[in-house]
Amino acid sequence: MARVLVPLADGFEEIEAVTVIDILRRAGITVVVAGLRGGPVRGSHGIALETDCSLHESLKGQYDMAVLPGGMPGADNLRDDPRVIGLLRALAEDKKFTAAICAGPQVLAAAGLLDNRRATSYPGFLDPGQVPGLELTEAPVEQDDKVITSRGPGTAMDFALALVENLVGRHCREELESNLQRPA
Repeated sequence: MARVLVPLADGFEEIEAVTVIDILRRAGITVVVAGLRGGPVRGSHGIALETDCSLHESLKGQYDMAVLPGGMPGADNLRDDPRVIGLLRALAEDKKFTAAICAGPQVLAAAGLLDNRRATSYPGFLDPGQVPGLELTEAPVEQDDKVITSRGPGTAMDFALALVENLVGRHCREELESNLQRPA
């Protein structure tokens, strides 16, 4: 069974985090939600989420993917945590997935994972002049090999479904999407 780590920092974007966690769990994927310090983490709109464990504890596990929600200053807090950068680099080295939405792709850039790749983000959070070889797109979801990025809160469902497809297959995504009653 696929295992995904979703690290949360104070100031995360609630729609993005909850949508990803919910959709992945509906698909039968094990999702570990880890706070930088452990305990509840407060989102950028004042909603607190209880975490499964601290980031320190979560790093004892093995994962197929890490997913970074955006939100401010949540994405900055993730970017500035060396444990998060180390985790992302280790996953990339092991040919595992790294994914980020909204302001979150700036964390992937800080880890060097967007060099010479296609990616998308919330406008203004990625600068192709600052990331060697970055091709910045306006796609709702952009995938370049094992790196998946997305634009923002409005694309959170598409992003989460793309993650499901990559981890457990197109059939699971289609079945889940049908049960969600998404318009065609």
